[in-house]
Order: sequence, then C-alpha cells, then structure tokens
Amino acid sequence: MDDQNKNLILATALSFIVILVWFVLFPPPEPQVPVDATSPAASTADAGDAAVPAAPISGEAAPAAQTASEADPTTDAPRVPIETARISGSISLAGGRLDDLRLKDYRESLEPGADIVTMLSPVGTAGAYYALHGWAPGSGLEPSAVPDPNTIWELVAGDTLTPTSPVTLEWDNGVGQVFQREIAVDEDYMFTVTQSVTNTSATAVRAAPYGMITRHGIPSDIRNFFILHEGAVAMANGELAETNWDDIPDAEVDPNWGRPAIVTTDVTEGWIGFTDHFWQSILIPTGVPSFEQALTYAPRSDVFRAVTRLPTQDIAPGATASVTTQLFAGAKEWEAIREYQNAGVEGFIDSIDWGWFFFLTKPIFWLLHELNILIGNMGWSIIGLTLIIKAILFPLAYKSYVSMAKMKELQPQMEKLKESAGDDKQKLQQGMMELYKKEKVNPAAGCLPILLQIPIFFSLYKVIFVTIELRHAPWFGPFQDLSAPDPTSILNLFGLLPLEAPEPTSIMALIFIGILPILLGISMWLQQKLNPAPTDPTQQMIFAWMPWVFMFMLGGFASGLVVYWIANNTITFTQQYLIMRSQGYKPDLLGNIKGSFKKSAKTDAANSTKAPTKKGGK
Repeated sequence: MDDQNKNLILATALSFIVILVWFVLFPPPEPQVPVDATSPAASTADAGDAAVPAAPISGEAAPAAQTASEADPTTDAPRVPIETARISGSISLAGGRLDDLRLKDYRESLEPGADIVTMLSPVGTAGAYYALHGWAPGSGLEPSAVPDPNTIWELVAGDTLTPTSPVTLEWDNGVGQVFQREIAVDEDYMFTVTQSVTNTSATAVRAAPYGMITRHGIPSDIRNFFILHEGAVAMANGELAETNWDDIPDAEVDPNWGRPAIVTTDVTEGWIGFTDHFWQSILIPTGVPSFEQALTYAPRSDVFRAVTRLPTQDIAPGATASVTTQLFAGAKEWEAIREYQNAGVEGFIDSIDWGWFFFLTKPIFWLLHELNILIGNMGWSIIGLTLIIKAILFPLAYKSYVSMAKMKELQPQMEKLKESAGDDKQKLQQGMMELYKKEKVNPAAGCLPILLQIPIFFSLYKVIFVTIELRHAPWFGPFQDLSAPDPTSILNLFGLLPLEAPEPTSIMALIFIGILPILLGISMWLQQKLNPAPTDPTQQMIFAWMPWVFMFMLGGFASGLVVYWIANNTITFTQQYLIMRSQGYKPDLLGNIKGSFKKSAKTDAANSTKAPTKKGGK
C-alpha cells in the first residue's frame, strides 16, 4: 500500500470519528408522540389498564373491557411501605400497584442535597410509571369477578416490605373466588410476585394471569442519542429485541389487543420491559412452559405498556392456582444484573446496551470494572485499562513503529523524488514504490494499529456513556464525574475558582475548553511529529490542523473518554519514540517543530511568487 492509500485510510478513519462527534454534540431532535385531544386528565386512571390483557383465552371471546371509575382511587388508597438498604417506597392497595420506588444509592445530580432518583411514580404525577399484576377472566368468571387496577386490596400479612418480610394482599370477589398476592423483595432490585386464586365455588373457572409495566408518555429526560437505546427491551427464546419509543405507536393494530401492539407468542424463556439511560423495569415470568409478551400503545391516553400474559389456569372447585413473576426495577448495575443472569434469567446481561461492538464492549467493561475494584478510582482505572490495551497491541504496534522509523528516515529521499517528478504523479508513485522495495519498507504497516483503535475507541465511549458505573464516578480535584464533559475552563482558571464552566451544549463551551481537551490536542500534536508527513501539501495541512480540530470538538465528550485518549496518545508517543531510537533514528522533536514552521512559511512564499503555468505550455 502506497503513501497515498495510507492517507486515504487515515482520512476515512478521521471521517468516521468526526461523524461520531457530530452526532454526539448535535443529536437529532427528540421525537414527539401525538396525544389524542380526548386524552383523560393526568389525575384520572387510564381506562385501558382495566382491559389488559384483551387477548382471547384459549379460543374464547376476548373479555370485555372494563371502565375505570372517573375518580382515581389510588390517590387516597392505603399504602404498604417498602424499605431496604437500597430502595424505599410503597405499594398502593388500589390495584396492588407497585408505583412508588426510589433508589437510595443514586441522586439526580452532584449538587449538595440533590434528590434521590425516583424510579416509579403513581398516576397523577408527571410521567406516571408503575407495575401491575392481575387476572383476565375466562369462562365461569364475569369481568367484575376479577380484581382490576383500581380494586382495593386488603393487607393480610406483613406491615412493611423488606428483604426478610414479604407482604400478602387479599381480595374476595364475593362470588366464590379469593385472590391473593404475595410480594417479596431481595437486597437489590428484584421483586417476586406470587399470584394465587382459590376457587371456593362449586363451578370450575378459568383465568389468565398477567403482569404489566405502564408508562404514561415518553420520558421527558430521554437522551435520544444514537449510541444509546432507550425504550422497550425484550428477550424471547434467546433473541434480543430493542424497540424505540416511537416504533411502538407505529406498530400495526393487533385485533386481539385492539390497539398498536408488538406481540411475541410461545416464549419459553424471556423477559420484557422498559429501559432508560441508567434504570430499567423488567417483567420476568418464571416456572411456566410458555407465555406471551407484548408492547402496546393506547393512542387516546398516550400510555405505553409492556405485558406478559401467562398460560390460562383451570381452577376446579376447592382448588388453588398460583403463578410467579419476577419484577426488576432499579439501576442497570452490571454486577447485580450478572448475578440475576447466573441465577437463571436468560440473557439478562444484554438488557444493558452493549452496542454493535459487544464483543469488545463487554470485555473492556469487565476489565475496567475489575481494575476499579482493585484501584478504587475510576480515573486511574481508565489509565490502567489504556496501559493493558497498549500492552496487548504492542507486538503489532512494534512493527508499525519500526516501519514509521524507516519511513521517517526515507523522508529526505522522498522529498527529492517529489522535486524530480514535479507534477508527474505516476512517476512519483513509481519512484516511491521502487524506494520502498529497495529499502524493504512496508508503508501499510502503520495502518492496522490505527484502524484497530477505532472500534476500541467506540467501545470505550459506549462503556463510559452507557454504564451506570461511570455515572458520577470521581477522579480527583474538579473531575468528579467522568461521564460528564470536562468541568474546567479558562473562565474558572481550569478548576481553581469555584465557578461553573459553560454548558457543554453552548457555543461558549466550544471556545473556552477545559484542560483535558487542551492536553489531548498537545498529545496528538506531539505524536504526529513522530510520523512521516504526507507528500501532498493539502494532506499535510489537514493533518497539521487535526490535533487542534479534535481539541475543540472533543470538549463536549465525557471526560473519562478524553482521559483515555490522552493516556493512549502519551503511551503511544513514548513507545514510538523509544522504538525509533532503538532502530537508529533519533527524532529531533524541537528541530522538527521548528522545521515545520519554516517549511510552511517557505511553501506559502513559493506559492505566492510562483508564475502560473500556461495552458498547453511547459
């Protein structure tokens, strides 16, 4: 591969990164989901809740939709407290809704006194978000004979839900069936809901249990970045499905559900729910041969639902039927989710959005996680990760740096070839190829390490942006959140003054950049001085400006990623410098820097005095 092709590859790689930077700094606008003008008030329970699921039971006619009462009974209904070391909240006895949940370990921001993160919230609050469980009636049961989302349950066992004390709710329909619901919670974020119905009548009845997660409207804090999936996530028989928010309303109307729905039947192992940037709620049926799961959308009320509908139960007189569903509601912590997967939740680790390069993202995160456990600081762990990656790539990098050293030595001869060839590019290319062959130099040897850095860079950016372990992760001094842009600026004397830097999305932030982007630009510039310069003047100018363009463009990136890039450039520069010296080439950095300025001045002067070539003349 000649020098021109090598530069083409480098330019392609640069274009890829520039496109990535553009989308990160200037994401597309947030989609707006239309809300029907007849949508009920936020304080009114959505009528569609009472009709879930509307699919037929074993060929029978679909149960008629019940209508929620005009007043919302959940507002003043009694509540059962939830209290663990990591979460707090309550269960409403209206419908037995799990609709009040807060995560004690996480706060909305780093500001002193910032609120604890709210995971679930009841109807009547902005963006209501809650979990429901219930039964759809079959033969022998009228719709009023099963509990609906507004049914007031009775607390019959326990007073506070804790990891050591489950609670039991009960409702008697008065016509021969008694419904119970036992709710348990572990030390992290997993709830276990066991539903049972005892048939005390003289007639057999049928009912289908279901679980449902309901969200009123698209979340207001959606990031809408192409690098991050937010919306619905599901696993069905080993296949992962990620559905964006705006794709659910666009689904076809399912006749069994009577609304837009994405339905998967005959699921033997799987789960379904909604995922945000750092939090998620997932329904996980257990102990059933197969089940149905669906994503639905109610256009009039702008309500999204993730539903699991379990097999229909035949309940003989005097018999009891019971089913169990797990509900994960909490932070997307890799360690906790991995433990649930090891306990039998198939593919649960993939509820974290690992992206296209998952084969790199997963091991990179694992290594970073283990380093953080060992070191106890995420910033130094990122630098340690960089050292390990550079050590793994060193054999390949060694060949590249040796080739670059030889190319650097050939630079004077290449300049002579360029002068002798003039405007004859074919002659120049032939001369360069003969020179490479004579000196046994492979100009393509330096391309592969650069190309390998692209997926590694992308994967590390994915890790830093997506995983909650980097959220609010401190390093030192002013760098207290490695998932956020550099908080320093010349306006606060690079963190010495207690002033905030400009907002990352503002024009001021692109001008008054922080200390980390400046160090990045300097490290790229120094590294560039060790590489052979392109023979084309235009390409020389592009590559000369590249470090400073990147310095300004990456000011809005997560500071953890910039730390990685600075460390990577510094290590690369050190390796390349030492290897070049070991090959007999002694880089004169100061001379190269001075020479580049002199050469640039001479080129400008020559271009300004050069007489134009006449058309058709020599």
